[in-house]
Amino acid sequence: MNRLAKTIRGGQRKYPPHLVEVEAIQNKKTSIYHKVYFPDDSDQAFEVDSSTRAKDFCQSIGTRLGLKGVEGFSLFVKIADKVISVPDGDFFFDFVRHLTEWLKKTKQGPKEMANPNLTYQVFFMRKLWSTVTVGKDVAADCIFHYHQELPKLLRGYHKCNKEDAVQLAALQFRVRFGEDKTQFGNIPAMLKELVPHDLMSEMNGEDWKKNIVAAFNKSAGKNKQEAKVNFLKYIARWPTFGSAFFEVKQSTEPKYPEQLLIAINKNGVNLIDPANKNILDTFPFTKISNWSSGGTYFHMAIGNLVRQQAAVRDHAGLQDGRSAHLVHLPHARHHEQAEAPPLRGRQCRGRCGQLVDCVRVV
Repeated sequence: MNRLAKTIRGGQRKYPPHLVEVEAIQNKKTSIYHKVYFPDDSDQAFEVDSSTRAKDFCQSIGTRLGLKGVEGFSLFVKIADKVISVPDGDFFFDFVRHLTEWLKKTKQGPKEMANPNLTYQVFFMRKLWSTVTVGKDVAADCIFHYHQELPKLLRGYHKCNKEDAVQLAALQFRVRFGEDKTQFGNIPAMLKELVPHDLMSEMNGEDWKKNIVAAFNKSAGKNKQEAKVNFLKYIARWPTFGSAFFEVKQSTEPKYPEQLLIAINKNGVNLIDPANKNILDTFPFTKISNWSSGGTYFHMAIGNLVRQQAAVRDHAGLQDGRSAHLVHLPHARHHEQAEAPPLRGRQCRGRCGQLVDCVRVV
């Protein structure tokens, strides 16, 4: 009767039960615990049931982690080579069932994936950044914002000079090692993990070490959490903070270089020269009149039907899930900004394991 009352209140499902639900019923289990992965490389198990919607799942996660709110956060399902955001209003298991069925029909999973039902993982991350104020929610800054922004810095996507890089590297060092100065000698060997790749040649390893150590010593007394927040406050001053970045090759507009970096943020779509990181143009979402996409391209039309078009073709990122979010531009126009969280290798923990690694039924 409780389940019937809950169905009446929350509405009925659109798809048959997922394999996980079927196994729970067959084993006469009443609780399903689903593992969720976070950007700081941690994970926790959360109870879900047949009537759990994505927004309820998000709220449960936010409450346990001590977040001040979950607005702008989203669940992401990684299955095969796809990373897809779960709509807030969808029943969680409906979405996973629909996604696995779609993969079966389109045969987009790898050949060795005999059963897509058994190979998915769930991530919880920041998706929309337009309302983020660094320092307002320290838990969110430390678990999510810092770890989602760091890879973008190291990939060289921001316009960052040598002095910026030194200060940010010192903060990263403090996040990793606290006050442990015995690791100073390893700085030259770990530069790839501290300094944007396009700036590494600005100094030799010993000079980087000397400058990073000096900056580190000036911030003595700060703990790891404070270092994360200070890191975010530093880059939050930049116009590209909180952006989703895409490396693309454009083929229609001669005034732009062939290779472009696109940054999608609360200001709209920013076209950036990858050579110097200068913003060439910014197009508000209201100026995007049309778009289309395929397996290897994404076309975007700017302006009205008479004065079009600036089109780009996706050239990179198709294999890591980030470019899939380009096709969410229409949603971004309604939500101000669509952030495509970059999934670092360690977040994905290698190949997706069997479902038993992600779900526990009791």
